[in-house]
Amino acid sequence: MTKRIAFLASEAPVAQTARAALIGRYGDAVPQEAEIVVALGGDGFMLRTLHSTQHLNTPVYGMNRGTIGFLMNEYSESDLLERLAEAEEEIINPLSMRAMDQHGRTHEALAINEVSLLRAGPQAARLKITIDGRVRLAELVCDGALVATPAGSTAYNYSAHGPILPIGADVLALTAIAAFRPRRWRGALLPKTAMVRFDVQDPEKRPVMADADSISITDIDWVEIRSDPSVSHRILFDPGHGLEERLISEQFT
Repeated sequence: MTKRIAFLASEAPVAQTARAALIGRYGDAVPQEAEIVVALGGDGFMLRTLHSTQHLNTPVYGMNRGTIGFLMNEYSESDLLERLAEAEEEIINPLSMRAMDQHGRTHEALAINEVSLLRAGPQAARLKITIDGRVRLAELVCDGALVATPAGSTAYNYSAHGPILPIGADVLALTAIAAFRPRRWRGALLPKTAMVRFDVQDPEKRPVMADADSISITDIDWVEIRSDPSVSHRILFDPGHGLEERLISEQFT
């Protein structure tokens, strides 16, 4: 049976060409009426697609027409319906970020991969870290810090020497970025239910920005981060190539 498929593509010419070819073969539906959304691009476009369709509760199947494809399947035109019928579904919950800037404005955003804090000036950031209302680190002098989900643990978190988390693990990674003091502190593993708060010390002298899946907030005063179980992203993968397998394989390459 033919499924109603919505084909979305990044602005890259190779992605737009693929979209035109797939629509010519399978037709196209608007996302609101589709049974499956097919995203054509790289991981960045996949994240944007998941955010833009989260209110639809429609599974998203990505095909790699970009430069990075950790969340994507290999591209193929001829056997798409068979691959969709056999695809395995992974459900992930994003992080919820609530931040206040130095002007008293509150900002909220969701992040599928990670929420990161980064110094926005020449001097290192000074952060106080509180977990579930208890101060755990009174001062972290660093280039930044991040909280990552298992799905995002192989991205920025891994580049910052954070741990790769199994996709089914009910934990979050708290990772320091170029920590200066405590010099050897790399971070911590936290329960998925934890509320993480960063308070910026000397924000005028040492400005800090926050980023949630490329949504950036400047001049941060404090940030609170927690997993949001009320939001579920449904991602489809070819059999044997799901997130669990990719997370394991990444540790042996």
